[in-house]
Amino acid sequence: MRKHIVAGNWKMNKSFEEADELIDELMSKLEEVSLPRDEQVIICPPFPFLEMASDYANDSYFMVGAQNVADHESGAYTGEVSARMLASCEIDYCIVGHSERRAYYGETDQTVAAKVDLLLANGLKPIVCVGEVLEEREAGRQFDVVKTQVEGGLFHLDAEQIKNIVIAYEPVWAIGTGKTATPEQAQEMHAHIRSLLANRWGKEVADEISILYGGSCKPSNAKELFACPDIDGGLIGGASLKADDFMGIITAF
Repeated sequence: MRKHIVAGNWKMNKSFEEADELIDELMSKLEEVSLPRDEQVIICPPFPFLEMASDYANDSYFMVGAQNVADHESGAYTGEVSARMLASCEIDYCIVGHSERRAYYGETDQTVAAKVDLLLANGLKPIVCVGEVLEEREAGRQFDVVKTQVEGGLFHLDAEQIKNIVIAYEPVWAIGTGKTATPEQAQEMHAHIRSLLANRWGKEVADEISILYGGSCKPSNAKELFACPDIDGGLIGGASLKADDFMGIITAF
């Protein structure tokens, strides 16, 4: 069966010293709890801190993910980081297609598909983000928008490849705004995504894929969200920057 996953996306935050302190504090708190065997904790710090986080992870209860990856294998792409580089640093996961990457850097579903292929080829598991903006939801287009993103980024994969994908649903209108989709709204979209997967690869495969909620998930609402049958955890932004808040979400299961 699919894993329950809580992944912390630090975005562009923390100095090296602050990151070191946060990871150390998180490790201490994780050692004090007994996580279910089907729960996975992932932290996704900025690129400069990945090696440090990976060193910590060797002796702890979490795995490490990157926040982005290049859509090229190698070459003259100044400032980019390849999937092969991440693999050589023993990174486990990588976020792909985050709404901020789509909005600020023009990433398309085709870009997402290329990054997914490179990550899988190098043994990393992509966390693929999909979701609608406020105007699309108000127009009643949210299901069509997410369908297009899922199909464009993932439908070229075969059944074995898709099993190595984690999907994160981000209602973009709920990221950093203080707004949160209701559990009913979140469950409705997660069920929609799982139905798309089932139509493409069959129900048995769809039931193995973890789908995370990524819109202002906090300790105060995590338990209610995670109780929904198709919500398998969260991609956490601001709340992952404080060990107590992040632990409150981790222990919501």
